[in-house]
Amino acid sequence: MDNFPSHILTIGGINRPATSSSMEINQPKQVLLEDEDEFIKFIDLARSLLSPDDDDGEECVERERDGGPGWSWIASRVLKTCISYSSGVTSAILLSELSKAWAEQSRTSAPRQRPECISQLKKKHRRGKLPYTVTVDLIYEKNFLSLNSVLEAVIVDVFALPGTNIYMLKLGDFWSSNTIDLYLHRRYYDLVSTSNGILKKGREVFMTGCYLRTFSEGFGHPRLLPTEYLVILLDEDQDDDTMLLGAQFCSDTFACISLDAANRGVSYSLYARIDCIGPLETLKEFGGLQRKQITLTDSDGMELKFLLWGEQVLLANLFSVRSTLAIDRPFIVSAKESAVETCEEVCLEYGSATQLYLVPFIQQEEQVCVSLSQGRFQGSKMAASIDPSQGPKFSQVILPCDSQGSVDFSNYPFRSYITDLRGKMTGISLYGVVTDIFREADCLKSIFYMRIEDGTGRIWAKLHFAESWSLGRVGLGHTVYISGLTCCMVAGKRSEAFWSENDVGAYFVNVSCLPAMLNSSCLHKLSCLADLSRQQSGTHICRVWLDQSEQWHVNTRLAHASCGHFVSDLPSGVTKCQFCCCNCGTEVRRVFHLRITIADESAKVSAWCTGQTAVELLQISPDEFYDLPEEEQVMYPSSLENERYMIAILNCSYNDTRLKEDDHSGEITRSLKL
Repeated sequence: MDNFPSHILTIGGINRPATSSSMEINQPKQVLLEDEDEFIKFIDLARSLLSPDDDDGEECVERERDGGPGWSWIASRVLKTCISYSSGVTSAILLSELSKAWAEQSRTSAPRQRPECISQLKKKHRRGKLPYTVTVDLIYEKNFLSLNSVLEAVIVDVFALPGTNIYMLKLGDFWSSNTIDLYLHRRYYDLVSTSNGILKKGREVFMTGCYLRTFSEGFGHPRLLPTEYLVILLDEDQDDDTMLLGAQFCSDTFACISLDAANRGVSYSLYARIDCIGPLETLKEFGGLQRKQITLTDSDGMELKFLLWGEQVLLANLFSVRSTLAIDRPFIVSAKESAVETCEEVCLEYGSATQLYLVPFIQQEEQVCVSLSQGRFQGSKMAASIDPSQGPKFSQVILPCDSQGSVDFSNYPFRSYITDLRGKMTGISLYGVVTDIFREADCLKSIFYMRIEDGTGRIWAKLHFAESWSLGRVGLGHTVYISGLTCCMVAGKRSEAFWSENDVGAYFVNVSCLPAMLNSSCLHKLSCLADLSRQQSGTHICRVWLDQSEQWHVNTRLAHASCGHFVSDLPSGVTKCQFCCCNCGTEVRRVFHLRITIADESAKVSAWCTGQTAVELLQISPDEFYDLPEEEQVMYPSSLENERYMIAILNCSYNDTRLKEDDHSGEITRSLKL
């Protein structure tokens, strides 16, 4: 690949020159064509409506952490809505779905009467939400709470019910205007019964496994029933918490644990980093009991397993990797008796007297400065006011950064372009055209390489699948959206993107094959067939008819069910997929291979299609067509001469013919009879 020209990406106020890369940069001609993409325009419109107003007059605009949704969040949500509404969507449907989803996810508006203790903590709150977190406001709105939901709460008040010794916690959170009362579990009473109890006003706690006590007919208020699964948060910047950690948890290490001593009643207080949260296991040798293993590492580098059994696995929802866990009085068990594969003799368990404290891992952040002189690529409101003659201007965004210096772009407010990709970037989303794709040879794992081009450059993405290809039919020239990419520098100082279908945030949509696109005028601009020669990249939506004066070719072939590509019968009798390069066995289905001529008022185009698209055009299934007598098969196309269609068509004129499945100039990827 050719090296692309020198380009400066300003990150954290430091100008970093671009390095050699596998990315090839094109001239702006292609980008100008992308400016006409109605899908991109709609995402920019939605972002402008959902995001706080930007001050176009400022040379440096800082985007707050609780600003509007990122570009990739909007794109993913729009595509998911299109998949749900396969018959088509309108602007009103999409904007309504986006607004509702964003309101439920963020819920960051400041309440009118937030308790003072929460307001003080909010000023320094930098921790991200846990995956299963729900807010107090949402509990009131839904009048429901699932058992695995997480509450990231702040204690507003601690009190006893009049005439009883039952303790209650009044809880709020950073995102809600309401508070809710919790019946405190008796295992925590010792922490509130003294004047210096740690469960007091202003203390943050995580909890899960809560049942909601609801009231009907307007009587009373919802309350949370007692839960054993509560973790107390500590702040190492607070003197009281530092003294607690130093006095109670710094004398014991994993090396001093003795199973014999534990059996004699010796208790331990341990302090260790969470290095791994294992998957949920179901153990047949324990009668199908569920288990999770948490790998802990102490200050001496020694590892031990912290085991959660049965309903205790809910506690894992409160933990995050790289957070530090303080365990008071864990239950000590033999690793052999617990069926744990470890070189250590003992494991830790959550016993009836165990209490947990957590110092959460605070993800680092980095200011990323995006040059607004490249506003023609971003489509943002801020870029609209830029005068190129005034030199570069910058918009600052704050993005999370891990301990290795990798910046997470999953909430990046702008669209990511290939020309801007560098090493140590995660959570990237790309919208572009597939120009090559193949499976890695001589590899037992299911790994594919896909070359994506977006008008500013092209890059290879290495796709990892758990078992086999699972993205449906993808061909050359198809427009795709892919999120959850990680960009790294590989041998020869080349940039390469990596993607795994099981990673958090991994998402892939073949936009060219979305049925909803044909009937969604807000996401496409109607083209004519003559545009295929003028704009060779991208998918065009056209109204056409079938030209009966030109020769038709209707054939049925076998295709691999998982990827939709044609298969070949080898002399050995094996059926091999031309795309996956694997033995298909019985995973094949009969599909059309249709070559036709389509026409509109501007031009005639020879095109081809397969799969469901051909079924929509011919209005008959491959098996039904295959069963027709030969004479009827020959005459069948003439019955469609008066039909009109809305189609998605793309140009197939690529130099790389290795993956081309037909020599015709256009591929029809979707069809709808009008």
